[in-house]
Amino acid sequence: MTFSELNLIQPLLDSLNKSGYKTPSPIQQKAIPLILSGSDVMAAAQTGTGKTAGFSLPILQKLSEGKKPSPNSARCLILAPTRELAEQVHQSVQKYASDLSLKSQVVYGGVKINPQMLKLRKGADVLVATPGRLLDLMEKNAVNFKDLEFLVLDEADRMLDMGFLPSIKRILAKLPKKRQTLLFSATFSESIKKLSQQFLNNPVLIETERTNATATTVKQWIHPVDKKQKAALLSYLIEENRWHQLLVFVRTRRGANRLSLALEKRGIKASSIHGGKSQNARNRALAEFKSGKVQALVATDVAARGLDIDQMPVVVNYDLPNVAEDYVHRIGRTGRAGEKGSAISLVSADEVDDLRAIQDLIRKQLERIIIDDFEPHHVVPETELKGEKKKKPHKKKLAKAKLKQSGKKSGGSQDKGSQPKRGKNGYKGRSANKGKTAKKKLSKKKPTSKSANKIWDKKS
Repeated sequence: MTFSELNLIQPLLDSLNKSGYKTPSPIQQKAIPLILSGSDVMAAAQTGTGKTAGFSLPILQKLSEGKKPSPNSARCLILAPTRELAEQVHQSVQKYASDLSLKSQVVYGGVKINPQMLKLRKGADVLVATPGRLLDLMEKNAVNFKDLEFLVLDEADRMLDMGFLPSIKRILAKLPKKRQTLLFSATFSESIKKLSQQFLNNPVLIETERTNATATTVKQWIHPVDKKQKAALLSYLIEENRWHQLLVFVRTRRGANRLSLALEKRGIKASSIHGGKSQNARNRALAEFKSGKVQALVATDVAARGLDIDQMPVVVNYDLPNVAEDYVHRIGRTGRAGEKGSAISLVSADEVDDLRAIQDLIRKQLERIIIDDFEPHHVVPETELKGEKKKKPHKKKLAKAKLKQSGKKSGGSQDKGSQPKRGKNGYKGRSANKGKTAKKKLSKKKPTSKSANKIWDKKS
């Protein structure tokens, strides 16, 4: 299939050709026709498979057919969880709309608000925003949504994880109900599917792959190692494999700063990026990394979504994430658009529960490779996937099986009277048999009443 078969207009096809895109990805093949038809959509797909083009191309086509935005208004609102992702989406929209007379703006925190307010005075066809900064602008009456036609929640699960739900609800309360709403994400939990029922109108669910699956183009493995040896092992791997560019994920801001300094001391050009740095500092670190001035970029999960770096060869999980879904997003920075990539995790003994949760999520047992001279003194226990371990039969089932077996040996099935007595907690084989034996013994005594004596005499 080609993009022209998706009924896209020529200006969009021209911009795709300039960008080198020839064949639509599975998510684009399914999403574009549905959005063009006016349906609300919930779409889950692996990161790096073209979700942004999947929703922006049809939206741009429909916007090109309508009126221009009025001052301080936006016709399409795209909400993103992080500054980096918002900037990435904005750049993609600008690229796809290069041959269309449409205006796109991006707003996020960490920078001055006044320049953003000035840009919004002329209105925007597409406004890409983080929830916090958008609320600031709405409170200052710098933006309104009387002309809104489209709402997109990009990486919706991440926005909920980051605590944006109250902000999202406040924003939604100000939006017109008559609109087309789209949710796009690499992962979808059941809670998000339930939440979507509140603000989507009969959405069509699209899942191109199993939810939470990782890209087949990414090779994954772990190196068991003691926590104190992680920095030394990482330096060894960089030098041994001659990695010229790698993205390293840690859990905390402090950990990011500490590791980047440790790598610098070992002669490896490194920089850190996290939420504690100003936006200018984050942009500078990312630009130096993309240009090759920095060899290793150490990041917290703020960068797990939104970093779009061509041909990123290696992602290293220096620390495993606390939330298993974040592993999918982290390693999604490599192996994008069909390219091959490697995802390596340095795992210490105290992270075994996190490792187990990740493997259960992606339904894959990660290969273990121990590096000579870095053998862990604290062993990382082996983990099994949920459902793989054979469960022992329940006592009730064993009791039933024994009864059936004994019935076969005696040449026929037992009648109901020969089955064990059912108590409060199910079949109690031994206690039930004891009860029966006791009853038989009691029945041998001759009754004292006359009426009972007659029955007794007949039986005997």
